[in-house]
Amino acid sequence: MDINAVSTSYARWAPVYDRTFGQVTNTGRRRTVDYINGHGPKVLEVGVGTGLALREYNADMEVTGIDFSAEMLAKARAKVSQEALGHVKELRQMDARALDFPDNSFDTVTAMHIVSVVPEPEKVVAEMARVCKPGGKVVITNHFARDKGFLALVERLTAPFENLLGWHSDFAKSRVLGEQSLTVTEERRFPPLGMMTFLVLTKSDA
Repeated sequence: MDINAVSTSYARWAPVYDRTFGQVTNTGRRRTVDYINGHGPKVLEVGVGTGLALREYNADMEVTGIDFSAEMLAKARAKVSQEALGHVKELRQMDARALDFPDNSFDTVTAMHIVSVVPEPEKVVAEMARVCKPGGKVVITNHFARDKGFLALVERLTAPFENLLGWHSDFAKSRVLGEQSLTVTEERRFPPLGMMTFLVLTKSDA
């Protein structure tokens, strides 16, 4: 995925995102935040988008959100203001491949439905691990490619249109599992139709 293509695509999506893809991912997003609410209070949400998850965090959390799309962030900031979401500490425009935070800054770092839309997802996961505290959690919810069946065929057929669609339909799970400091400690399937995978990766204490 090209970063400029991603930006252009999400500028188009921003006005209708909540009513379209946001609805499809609603259950997985809520279940992901439910998990995060049970862990460390300082959270970074990478790819916060229009801020659909922000209202789901507990009031005692300290949430920072980043996104590359200015149009998406404008929607997120409006939600924070309109709903008085005091637990949201900061929303910043940022490239997830080069996070502007010190090492070991957050208890939990999450990316919901974005690792298949960013350029160089391996760099993004490496950056998520870097800013996560030792013993902390990197939580990823995303669609990953299937090996067989009708959906696997659909994924392969739509893959050439990734820049137009704004996401990579045949994205391999292995691309987020290469960071040596992270170990998968939990994995589940989420609706719709088990298409979304929930991963918890724990950062080593070393």
